[in-house]
Amino acid sequence: MSARPGRGDYVHWRTITTRWRDDDAYGHLNNATYYELFDTAVNAYLYEATGLDIRRLPQIGVVAETGCRYFRELGFPAPIEAGLVVDKVGRSSVVYRIGLFQGDGDEAAAEGRFVHVYVDDTDPARPVTAMPDVVRDVVSRLLRPGGAGNGVG
Repeated sequence: MSARPGRGDYVHWRTITTRWRDDDAYGHLNNATYYELFDTAVNAYLYEATGLDIRRLPQIGVVAETGCRYFRELGFPAPIEAGLVVDKVGRSSVVYRIGLFQGDGDEAAAEGRFVHVYVDDTDPARPVTAMPDVVRDVVSRLLRPGGAGNGVG
């Protein structure tokens, strides 16, 4: 996927406040902060959509892969809008994309890829055969119509 994503590529939105400390010495958002924003967008959605403390489920999602494509700088003090979409729901994994927008533009300033793989909460080295149904239900709502849908994995 090489095209720069736009607002229409995402199905759920969250506004995240930037902080003074988020900027680096050059006056723009530090690279590590983008990953914090991705983590916040995904996990806040899971908390709110399930109504549960997802850390207490018998199967928990651990991050197996992340990545970021940077298109333009972001920074303090303007808030960031994070768009969320799911590209794939597998048996025990979910592939998210998160677009970060600041200001009125329609094109993302950055886009992240974030993969959760579900494991046993008592033994994170042990993958599970399926993610919790409550999680599957809420992440399936983030699939774009005509998207990849449920897959294997």
